[in-house]
Amino acid sequence: MPYNQLTIAIFSALLAGSCAAAPTLYITTEHSPPASMVEGGVVVGHGTEKVREIMARSGISYSIELLPWMRAYTSALQRRNGCVYSTTRTEEREKLFKWVGPTNTGEWVLMGRSDRKFELKTLDDARGLRIGTYHGDAREEYLRSRGFKVDSAQNDLINPRKLMLNRIDLWAASLRSGSAVLAQNGWTGQIVPVLTFAKVQVYLACNPAVPDALVARMNAALESMERDGTARRIERKYDQAPPQTKAPAD
Repeated sequence: MPYNQLTIAIFSALLAGSCAAAPTLYITTEHSPPASMVEGGVVVGHGTEKVREIMARSGISYSIELLPWMRAYTSALQRRNGCVYSTTRTEEREKLFKWVGPTNTGEWVLMGRSDRKFELKTLDDARGLRIGTYHGDAREEYLRSRGFKVDSAQNDLINPRKLMLNRIDLWAASLRSGSAVLAQNGWTGQIVPVLTFAKVQVYLACNPAVPDALVARMNAALESMERDGTARRIERKYDQAPPQTKAPAD
C-alpha cells in the first residue's frame, strides 16, 4: 500500500476507534419542573443545566430530548448510547444502568386533600387507599411491589387534578428543591403533605453499553461542579425564579 494511503488508513482507524470510545450520547428526560422542561423550544431546568455542564466539562457530544417518562426511560434501556435523567436509583434498577450522580435529592411524599384530614404514621397506614402514581415511575414500582393500591396516570401532573376530583385518595409525589407546582396551579392549602415515606437521590442513568471511561469522566465532572459551587449556583438560579408550569388536562 502506498505511504499516503497507509497513513490515511491508519488515521481513519484511529478516528473510528476514538468515535467508538466516545459516542454521541442521546439523552432523554421528562417534563418535571424545575428540573426539566421546555422553554422557547429548548430543554432547560436545573437538572438539565447540570447535565449540560457535565457534558461540557467531559468533552462529550450529546443531544437532549424531552419525552413522556416511559418513552424517555425505555429509550435509555434500549439505545446503546442512551441516558435518562432525573432517574431514581433503586435496587430494582441498579444493574440496568451505569450511574452518574447523584444530581439531586428529593423526598417521596404522600399528598392529600387538606379537607380529608388523613392521619398516617407509617406507609402501611395507607393500605387500602387509592394512591395516584404514573406509568414507569419508581414510586409506582415501589408501591406496587409492596401490594399497595396504585392508580396510574400517563403524566404525574394529572394526579393532583385527580386528587381534587376525589378520583384518588392520595398522590405519591416527589418533592425536590425549587418545585412550585402547587402554587402555580392554585393548589396551595388545598393539597398538603400527609407522610414522607422515603428520601431519594436522582441520577443521570446510562445504558450499560456506554463506556466505563465516559461514565467516570462524567462523574468526575459532576464532582468538580460540586467542589467549585457550580451545581449550587444552578440550583439557586431556579430557586429564585421558578419556571411557570401548568398541569396538563386529564
